[in-house]
Amino acid sequence: MHRRTFLQATVGAAAMAVARPAAAEDDWKPERPINLIVPWAAGGSTDQVTRVTAAELEKILGQTIVIVNQPGASGSIGTRSAWTAAKDGYTWTAGAAQDLGTYQTLGSLDAGIKDWNLFLNVANVSLLGVNADRPWKTAKELIDDMKARPGEISVATAGVTSAGHAAMDRIINATGIKYKEVAYDGGAPAVLSTVAGETDLTTQLAVEQADMIRGKRIRPLATVGAKPLTLEGFGDIPALSDTIPNLEAPLNYFGIFVPKGVPDNVIKTLEKIWKEKIPSNEALKKYAASRGAVFDPLFGEEAQKAVFPAIQLNAWSIFNRGMAKVSPDTVGIPKP
Repeated sequence: MHRRTFLQATVGAAAMAVARPAAAEDDWKPERPINLIVPWAAGGSTDQVTRVTAAELEKILGQTIVIVNQPGASGSIGTRSAWTAAKDGYTWTAGAAQDLGTYQTLGSLDAGIKDWNLFLNVANVSLLGVNADRPWKTAKELIDDMKARPGEISVATAGVTSAGHAAMDRIINATGIKYKEVAYDGGAPAVLSTVAGETDLTTQLAVEQADMIRGKRIRPLATVGAKPLTLEGFGDIPALSDTIPNLEAPLNYFGIFVPKGVPDNVIKTLEKIWKEKIPSNEALKKYAASRGAVFDPLFGEEAQKAVFPAIQLNAWSIFNRGMAKVSPDTVGIPKP
């Protein structure tokens, strides 16, 4: 009897010893700083929200998160650095999911959206913002002038796949206008070029234009979408769909991206944070309200579903304009 009790106790202790490491693995405690690559210039939409998010994650994880700006090739250079880094959970990237999902179509990175774990924080809205000294007062005046002078009016964007370029693709698809694109290494320099008068307008994001709008250096004509926007410190900005009824513009989600293949406990810990901490985070809520963004933290399959419409529209717009190296339908992106 005593022997049986001893054996049962021994087996139970062994089972607990096996179970403890598995439970401990659910909570990842980073032992060194995490590198978070921002594949765009400092000051742009990705840089802004990523720095706010990283600061909040540092408090939760108890570890430093080092922001590394590595712009170039529409964000694909920095993203590739994160993709090819050791899959140990210590190298992440950030940006717009619609960019991440179209690099494969462009031939700049052999990884699709399903190859990443998505941790979304905000959805951003593109704006038609013109230099304050230009004559257009409404979106209709601008569109009519672009039709009358095809290819003459210059638009500043952060390059192919960027929010600004994608916004112009939406407008082209709906109107057939032509314009002169001037590409920069990020949304911030694109916006500054319009402020300086180097370009006539920009279609970069509200978060990148907000300060210049409040400072009356840029005049916002419309959101590139179906919903108006109320910008704190400025007021209401109408929707471009009021002028172009057939405009398609799905939400442009931003977030932090971790390549698949990293240890499971890294992802489980981040998922737990996104479920329990991020939805109530006041710093991110305040950022979104002040910059004209939509606070909508998502992760997992829900995030994959949310980002796909913009990826789909972006990838096929690029392909139809002859800028893609790979047909989207061959990498899991059917026609919308």
